This record gives sequence, structure tokens and C-alpha cells, in this order.
Amino acid sequence: MRIFISANVGQQKELNYIKANESNELIFNSRLPNDDEYKNLDAFFIFSEQINSLNFANFGTKPVFINSVTETLLQLKMPLNVSRLNAWPGFLQREVWEVATNNQKDIEIIFNSLNQKIIVVKDEPGLVSARVVSMIINEAFFALGENVSTKEEIDIAMKLGTNYPYGPFEWAERIGIENIFHLLEKLSEKEDRYTPATALKKLYLEKNTVNNLKK
Repeated sequence: MRIFISANVGQQKELNYIKANESNELIFNSRLPNDDEYKNLDAFFIFSEQINSLNFANFGTKPVFINSVTETLLQLKMPLNVSRLNAWPGFLQREVWEVATNNQKDIEIIFNSLNQKIIVVKDEPGLVSARVVSMIINEAFFALGENVSTKEEIDIAMKLGTNYPYGPFEWAERIGIENIFHLLEKLSEKEDRYTPATALKKLYLEKNTVNNLKK
């Protein structure tokens, strides 16, 4: 089986631990597949955020996995051969990947050949882990805005108290405040408890302004 993996440098480093079966050929690239590769490859992982530029008809019925944490397969109107997972920084290193799919039987064959454990979850914004982590980060920003403690102290307390690898503000920096804010905004459309904290929204707007000035 020949598997194409479109991933940036950071994502490729996180995937170094994968030990695929010898019968598999993993083809890593930072770009999207070209016309010949659509025909000559068996499965595709598109971890880049350029899925809007893809013509999914080119894949035929071959399995495709996209990095889409906030938008669901239903919202994106994806065909049945497309599944979604979380390729935010840090999440590809997890022992078990969360996958939203309408094609569970076929994708299990691929992940077994990659020796990668998965859990199939509902096709909802944030899947499971990203939703939980974003909520924890949001609560930390609420605490910061209420002057409960400093970022550094909150991070230390969470790591010592829960044995998390990162504190909530370290997670926010690693994942990207834009990703966290957009997911919380999406989740808050149905549940008020996900409404972004004022301090988090302020940081997002500040970073967004700086990024726009750089363009």
C-alpha cells in the first residue's frame, strides 16, 4: 500500500514514531498531491490546511483523511471516502488518534497497516480531545482575567496537579490561539459554556491585528 502524507515540517517530526508494515510505502511531502499521485497511490493524509483548494473528485473512492478540527464532514459536504482527524500541534504524537468517519470498516485496514491505534468519534466540532483542551484553556483565561493568578503559576499548578504535559497557556501557545478561538466560537453557537473568555478573545484580536499588518 502506497500512502501519501501531506504535512508540514512540524507534523512530519511528530509522525516519526510511526512504524508502518514493511509492505507499505509512506510518501511524505509538504505539498498537495499532483495528478499522477492521485492515480498511483492508495490512501491520502492531508494534514495541511489547504483542503479548500482540493478537488475531492480526483481521489475517486480512495480513503482520504483531512485535518479538520472545527468543521465537520457534514458541514464540509465531504464524500463518504473522506474522514477527518486532529493534526493540531502535539496531537499527532498521541498514542490514539480520534477519527470521524462514515467508512469505519475500510479505514481500520489502513490504520492497522500503520500500527496506529484509533478511536472513531462523532462527527462534531472539536472531536473530543480538542474540545476538552480548548475548554481547559478557556477556563484558564477566565482565571487570568479575574486576576486569580499569573499564566506561569496556572501552568505550573495544572502540570503538577493533573500531570498534564503542558499547562493551559503553554497548550494555547503550542496549538495557536487562533485555532482555540475559532473552535470555541463554533462550539458556543450551541452551548454558552464555550463562549471565549474576554482575555482569550483580546489576545486573539491582538495577534490577528499583528498578522494582518505583516501581510
